[in-house]
Amino acid sequence: MPTESESGIQLTEAEGSSASDGDIGYIRRGFSEVHAVRQGLYQRHMQMIALAGTIGTGLFLSSGQALVIAGPLGAFLAYSIVGLGVSSVVLTVGEMGALVPLSGGLVRYAEYFFDPAMAFANGWNQVYLYSITLPAEIVAASVLIEFWITVNNAIWITILSALVIVTALVFVRIYGELEFSFAILKILLIVGVNIMALVITCGGGPDGQSIGFRYWRDPGPFVQYLGIEGSLGRFLGFWSALENAVFAYSGIQNITIPAAETRFPRQSIPEATRRVLWRIFLFYVLSIFMMGLVVPSNDPTLLQLTGTASQSPFVIAARRAGIKVAPSVINAAILTSAWSAGNSYILFASRILYGMAMHGHAPAVFKRLNQFSVPYVAICCVGSFMFLGYMSLSHSATIVFQWLRNVVAVATLVDWVIVCIVYLRFYYGCKKQGVDRHKELPWAAPFQPYFTWAALTLFTLLLITGGYSTFIHGHWDTETFVSSYVNIPIVLGLYFGYKYWKKTRIIALENIPLVGLIQFYLSHDEAEPEPQPRKGFAKFNILW
Repeated sequence: MPTESESGIQLTEAEGSSASDGDIGYIRRGFSEVHAVRQGLYQRHMQMIALAGTIGTGLFLSSGQALVIAGPLGAFLAYSIVGLGVSSVVLTVGEMGALVPLSGGLVRYAEYFFDPAMAFANGWNQVYLYSITLPAEIVAASVLIEFWITVNNAIWITILSALVIVTALVFVRIYGELEFSFAILKILLIVGVNIMALVITCGGGPDGQSIGFRYWRDPGPFVQYLGIEGSLGRFLGFWSALENAVFAYSGIQNITIPAAETRFPRQSIPEATRRVLWRIFLFYVLSIFMMGLVVPSNDPTLLQLTGTASQSPFVIAARRAGIKVAPSVINAAILTSAWSAGNSYILFASRILYGMAMHGHAPAVFKRLNQFSVPYVAICCVGSFMFLGYMSLSHSATIVFQWLRNVVAVATLVDWVIVCIVYLRFYYGCKKQGVDRHKELPWAAPFQPYFTWAALTLFTLLLITGGYSTFIHGHWDTETFVSSYVNIPIVLGLYFGYKYWKKTRIIALENIPLVGLIQFYLSHDEAEPEPQPRKGFAKFNILW
C-alpha cells in the first residue's frame, strides 16, 4: 500500500525496500515544494525561457567589441567554441533537471550529487550575480529609451523596476507569456538583421555595393591585440574574444531554475535542451559571422560605448549601407530584450533563494508564498537591489556601478565550472551504482562524459586567464585584476566556511541518492501524458 508523507507526496512500499529511509525522507522534503508552488509554465514557455536566456543586450550591443579585439574570424571562432562548451552545460543541466525538477536548478543538484556546502556557496554566488545584474539591465533599458526622448533617467528606472516587480509577484504563467512574447520579438530581430546583413553583403543595399569577404581581407581576419605584433597578438585577441562570448552566453544554463513551476518537467526540460545547438548556431554563431561580413573591425563607431542602438554592429552596417530606418527598429527590439532580461534575473534569483530556503541554506522567511503561489519575500528581497540603478544618475557612481557589473560577470564562468563538476559526480555516481542512464533516467545527455570534460577544461582555463592582460608589461589595471579574480576566493570562502560550520562532506559516489530519485521518478511518471508526435511542418519547428 502506498504511504503518504506530510507533503502529500506518495511513495510505495517497493520504494522503501530499494532505497534507504534516509534517502526517501530526504527526497520527500525536497519535492514537497512541487505541491506548494503553482505549475503555470508549459513546454512552449520552457522553450522560450531557454531561448530568451541566449539572446540579450550582449549580442545586440557588446558583440561588436569581440569584432574589435579579435577580427571577424577570431570573433566567429570564439563564439563557436564557447557555444559548444555552453551546449554541454545546458545538456547536462537538462539531464539532471529532468530527474530533479526543483526550484533553484544547479543549487539543488549540488545538494544531491556533490556536497551541501557547494549548494550553499554557488547558491549565494548566483543570488549575488543576478541581484547585481538586475539593476544593470534596468539601467540599460532606461538608456535605450533615451534614444528617443531625453528626460531624467530616474523616471524610467522607477517605472521599469515597478513593472518587473509586479510581473514577478503575479502568476508565473504571466511571466511565461511575457517571455514567450519577448522571445518572439528577439527571434524576429535576429532573423531581420541577418537577412539585412546578407542583402548588404550581396550588394542589395541602397548604395548597391557588393561587399562579400572584403573586410576579411582588409583589415584582415584577425586583429593584433594590445599592440602585440605577429601570431601572439592575434591569438591574444582571439582569447579575449572568448571572454566576451562567455558574458554574451550568460544565463543560458538557467533553464531548469523554475522547474518546480513547470507542467510536465520530465518532457519539457529535455525538449528545451535538445535544441540548444540549433539555437546557438542560428542566433549567435550565424549572427557573429554575418556581422563580420558587413562591418570592418577597425570601424571607429564600434569603439563608441553609447549604450544605445547606435553601438550595435548591425546598426553600423545599416548606416554604412545607407539604410535609415534600422536604428529605431533595432533599439525598440533591444529595449524589450533588456526588459526581458530583468524579468529573467528576478525570477532566477528569487527561485534560487526559495530553493535554498527549502533546504535550510537561506532563512526560512524566503519560503513564504503569496496567493499566486510565488515566493514573494524572495522576490521583494531581490527586487530591492534595483535601487542600485539610481547610482547611474551620477558620473562617479556610474564608474562604481560599472565595476560591480564587471565583478559579477566572472561568476558566470564559476557557475559553469561548478555545473561540470557536479554533473561529473552525477555521471560517475551512476556508473558506480550500476545505473543505466539511457534506460533508467527520464533523459540522458549525449556525448558524455567527454563533452563535459572538454567544457570543464575550457572554462577552467578561461577562469584562470581571465585577467591575463594585467600581467603583460605596461597593461596593469587594478580594477580588471580584481573583477577577474575576486569571485574565486569569495566562492571558496563560502564553500569551506559552510563545510567548517556544518561539518559537511563530499557525498561518496555510492551514497548519492540515485536509486531513491529514480524510483520517485518512476512512481510519478504516469502523471505526465505521452508526448504527441509532431505532424506536418511542426516536425521542422526547432524553437518550441
